[in-house]
Amino acid sequence: MDVIRLLGIRDTPLSVDEVLAAVGDHAAGGTTFFVGTVREQDHGKPVTRLSYSAHPSAEAELRQVAEKIAGDFPVTALAAVHRVGDLELGDIAVIVAVAAPHRDEAFGASRRLIDDLKAQVPIWKHQVFADGETEWVGAGE
Repeated sequence: MDVIRLLGIRDTPLSVDEVLAAVGDHAAGGTTFFVGTVREQDHGKPVTRLSYSAHPSAEAELRQVAEKIAGDFPVTALAAVHRVGDLELGDIAVIVAVAAPHRDEAFGASRRLIDDLKAQVPIWKHQVFADGETEWVGAGE
């Protein structure tokens, strides 16, 4: 069975329950999650709007990142989903989860999965601040 259980770039709300179900595995002694949410400020400035855009290759790039993690760590299950479109404060923007035989492996793989996703997958965040300034942040930031 493929350890990459769920990957996606979606324009609909993300579900922690869906991701948890995807990485459930009786061989795992530890499962880690990272849930990234829209915060009310960045750089000490209030954020009024936020949206994510993705290049058409984003899902394929996400798969490459996931395959590398699965090859570098002894994971039993892995999932990663990222939201695109307009999001509100508190909305879930990204979820990654990893199941592995031991917690240290799960933590390491999960940390690398979110870090590599943010660095390599062509997804861009457009923030609008209360003072009218805007900022684009994305892959390779």
